[in-house]
Amino acid sequence: MSSIAIPLRSLLQNPSTIKSKHHAKQLHAQVLKTEGSSSSLMATILSIYSHLGFLHESLIIFNTFTSLPTIIAWKSIIRCYTYHGLFKDSLTCFSNMRASGKHPDHNVFPSVLKSCTGLMDFKLGESVHGCIIRLGVDADLYTGNALMNMYCKFQSMDEGFDSQRFGSGNVDLVYEKIPERKFERSLDSEMDVEKGPHPRSLKVLGKNENQLLVIGGVTPRRRKDMVYIESVKKVFDMMPCKDIVSWNTVIAGYVHNGMCEEALRTVREIGKANVMPDSFTLSSVLPIFAEYVDISRGKEIHGYTLRHGFDSDDFIASSLIDMYAKCTRVDDSLRIFHLLPQLDVISWNSIIAGCVQNGLFDEGLKLFRQMLTAKVKPSNLTFSSIMPACAHLTTLHLGKQLHGYITQNGFDKNVFIASALVDMYAKCGNIRIARSIFDKMVSPDMVSWTAMIMGYALHGHANEALLLFHKMKMENVRPNYVAFVAALTACSHGGLLDEARMLFNCMIEDYGISPGLEHYAAVADLLGRAGKLEEAYEFISKMHIRPTGSVWATLLSSCRVHKNIELAEKVGEKVFQIDPENIGAYILMSNIYSSAGRWKEAAKMRVAMKGRGMTKKPACTWIEVKNKIHAFVAGDRSHPYYDRINEALKVMMEQMERKGYVLNTDDVLHDVEVEQKRSLLCSHSERLAIAFGIISTPSGTTIRVTKNLRISPFQGWEVFLWRLLVKVVQVPAYYSKPRNTNTHTNKGVHTGKESQCKSLSPTDAALFLLNQMQLGAYS
Repeated sequence: MSSIAIPLRSLLQNPSTIKSKHHAKQLHAQVLKTEGSSSSLMATILSIYSHLGFLHESLIIFNTFTSLPTIIAWKSIIRCYTYHGLFKDSLTCFSNMRASGKHPDHNVFPSVLKSCTGLMDFKLGESVHGCIIRLGVDADLYTGNALMNMYCKFQSMDEGFDSQRFGSGNVDLVYEKIPERKFERSLDSEMDVEKGPHPRSLKVLGKNENQLLVIGGVTPRRRKDMVYIESVKKVFDMMPCKDIVSWNTVIAGYVHNGMCEEALRTVREIGKANVMPDSFTLSSVLPIFAEYVDISRGKEIHGYTLRHGFDSDDFIASSLIDMYAKCTRVDDSLRIFHLLPQLDVISWNSIIAGCVQNGLFDEGLKLFRQMLTAKVKPSNLTFSSIMPACAHLTTLHLGKQLHGYITQNGFDKNVFIASALVDMYAKCGNIRIARSIFDKMVSPDMVSWTAMIMGYALHGHANEALLLFHKMKMENVRPNYVAFVAALTACSHGGLLDEARMLFNCMIEDYGISPGLEHYAAVADLLGRAGKLEEAYEFISKMHIRPTGSVWATLLSSCRVHKNIELAEKVGEKVFQIDPENIGAYILMSNIYSSAGRWKEAAKMRVAMKGRGMTKKPACTWIEVKNKIHAFVAGDRSHPYYDRINEALKVMMEQMERKGYVLNTDDVLHDVEVEQKRSLLCSHSERLAIAFGIISTPSGTTIRVTKNLRISPFQGWEVFLWRLLVKVVQVPAYYSKPRNTNTHTNKGVHTGKESQCKSLSPTDAALFLLNQMQLGAYS
């Protein structure tokens, strides 16, 4: 034996010491030079290449075997094929190995099981499981972990990843409850045989079985799901030896199926088994406390992490940030975030999403800018988290900047990002660009379809929304819970009662979807708008789930429009019984009494509100001019250009009244003189914002204003104004107009140019524009 034979054999006995392709090739050459090409030595070299992921070199060696390859050689080539995603080749090798008479050992099956998962072949996976049992390998720790991982992954993939059922009627529903799809990653890509499930790949069950939210989301508890988790549990119970990966996998399975109590019970059993929880374990249970807003138990886990030195772990920190944010404790989330020694993209994503989900849109945008300043490259999830802030604030210029960044960096091909862009442009009042983005999507998923349908609904384009809904079905995309919410919302906004009834029945009978609160609320709202108040009352009374105060409040609003005080009092009692803290119901009842001149009853409602410590949220309207947001409150005189705004309003009102506009003082629900009512009407926040937009922008500019509450019933004012100015006035917020049984209220984005009022002559329009110009433009 040569002088280098001893150190050479030492290396071959410890192949894990070889870390690079260069060293592997050096060793390979030395073996060929000094030891020849014996099968056992070549099998070891093949194992080294396989561990390093070098398929070409592995195949060269494997194909040089003149005799039957050893079990090490088979294991190595199977693992290498699996590593490169060549699952059919991997399973073909496994079949050839068995045909050659070689019995696979515990080192072979993890790769084989992973290949079954990669091919999404559940039956084949079960067959391999049977083989494992027959060969007595099921007691092996790594094989058991691989089996549990396989069943968990099959469930995730079988759901389609039913993440298509993002849970809520958004596009509001999409991003308020979807937290913007935060952490939406499949178990298939994030669960590793050696490491166990990634904590951010978990989902937990919520209150509505038909909705899905990610990380604190909802997943349907279907029978097949239970088969998967039972398989996981059986494998787990039969394992004689369990490590922390085994425990983490079964906990992940429970959390994924919404079996939160079982997950927590399993966590407690870890302590009894003398196994130390790791960061994956703790990250798995924190979303449970976030979902159920259990801040006290979440704090217990936080304390445990501090005592055992997990506080600097990125996974734990991100899960804690997420947990506190979902429990509306954003200050605590920010405190944890700022204490982190290193901030990666996951940490930034967590805190940005937490701020946006809690309505701190400005803070979310500020953090996003800090992230870019820190030269941390945004991910898909970053944009999914930040774009709802642009949508809610209707900061179209920032949304366009984000869109440009997304396109330049190739993120626009991602279906989640594209769907978020559709939502953002729709909410910012630009449905044309939203549709353009949607049409460019190669394979829109359920989220994309629903975002576009809801966008049309918010703009009052009911027919376009329903056409798209039917086109989605023709494309063999099966509508889900939220898709029907969007379609029914479109019907509600368009006054399409017959279509809504048909959709509601179709959802139940043809698709087996149990109606939820959103579906009932949309139909009840539509019945109320149509003046069918008694039918709406019966409809809500016969709901198969208990109606909430918000559903009854929908009917209460219709009672106000149709001046049905008797039914309003009956419905009001229902609301106060179910939800005594519903401030909107008190305000509605007060307004109903005020409209009827019953000032004493109206005052009693206000007194009741004060007695409960309730205060009405002040109405605020904002408008973006020259990349700057300007906010207005009713009667507010603090704006530096208030005098110009007030002057413009007076001129506009005079011109409008000269053309036949009559100010409806009945909309003022205060016991004051007519002149005071006129003054109050002119000082509404949305009128101030629109007037400011008129004097601050060039002719032909689209004016977009947003309000935090329902826009006041001034559509006639808006229509007259548009005809005078020959401008487009868009209001991306809720608004209503005076209604009768044949006219239906729209919500969402109102475009003045779609109204059917008589047009002014060019001379009249020019006269008014001249008057406007004389006021002096904002600069």
